[in-house]
Amino acid sequence: MFDPVTLVSRKAGLPPGSLVHVGEKMTEKVKITMLNYDADHYELSEVDSPEACFPYKDRAAVTWINIDGLHDVSLIESIGNHFGIHPLIIEDILNTHQRPKTDMFEDNIYLVLKIHSFDIEEKQVDTEQLSIIFGKNYVLTFQEKENDIFNQLRKRLEANKGRVRKLGADYLAYTIIDSVIDHYFKVIEGLGDEIEVIEDEVMTDPVPHTLHKIHILKTEILQLRKSVWPLREVISGLEREETALIKKTTKIYIRDLYDHTVQVIDTIETQRDIISGLLDVYLSSLSNRMNEIMKVLTVFAAIFIPLTFISGIYGMNFNTASSPFNMPELNWYMGYPFVLGLMTTVGLGLYLYFRKRNWF
Repeated sequence: MFDPVTLVSRKAGLPPGSLVHVGEKMTEKVKITMLNYDADHYELSEVDSPEACFPYKDRAAVTWINIDGLHDVSLIESIGNHFGIHPLIIEDILNTHQRPKTDMFEDNIYLVLKIHSFDIEEKQVDTEQLSIIFGKNYVLTFQEKENDIFNQLRKRLEANKGRVRKLGADYLAYTIIDSVIDHYFKVIEGLGDEIEVIEDEVMTDPVPHTLHKIHILKTEILQLRKSVWPLREVISGLEREETALIKKTTKIYIRDLYDHTVQVIDTIETQRDIISGLLDVYLSSLSNRMNEIMKVLTVFAAIFIPLTFISGIYGMNFNTASSPFNMPELNWYMGYPFVLGLMTTVGLGLYLYFRKRNWF
């Protein structure tokens, strides 16, 4: 388990643009996948060195270079320098604790997104950072680790389905962002299923572990909310920005991305309100359960109070024959069964009375 604060503090005092990897330490080799295509040509390959990508920068076809792993700083720096990426942008790529944002340059556009996936077995949301840089005819994507989120997009490119093979790098960048946002809906669906399970627990059998699950779910929704809210401004900026790197035909699709983002935000806000309500319901359920327990205890106490009174009266043992206040039952042959019968009758009568009044 890594400490983000400690890792970020390693950069304290270093000049701007100093390249330090801030994120979870990986030991796997960085994977570079290169995809080159146009309307009639498709080529997918995995390369061993960043130099193999360099000839594709100025080709007429669209090139998508995906890097899985950010811990090899020299490799990231080599690719960034060749494609003319600003040193501050390379620094941001290596810092995996960036908030979603966009930076516009003359030759390229830089975007930061968060990829979220729902782990069905662990019932939790996994998060990693995705950096996207696209220019005139290339798209670079930097991920913390290998992820299958773009497999469907690669299959579409290979099968030449839709219009993606016929359009430029800006449309490819749009489809990548669209894949990320579409994946948010799967995460929301998984969280919604967990909310339904917790709702049933809260209404039927709330236990302290239920409160723990509510807290975890609330934290995950807040984390998702922090990733999606800034994304709305990022996409809005892409739509409004006047740049030759984004064609007018692509901006129509970016506007649709904005609508999807707003829909995700609305759903997250709804789930957030439901979780807050579940916490109130949980506390109310515990209070109602305590009230029911106290009601039962009070009823039994009310039944045994007169029985205690009767037993206390006949436990005084005042037996003075000359006294006018002598208890005749003390010397009566049937005194003991009589008192037991009286106590049973009083207790049973009070029980039936309380039941008739629906007090328990």
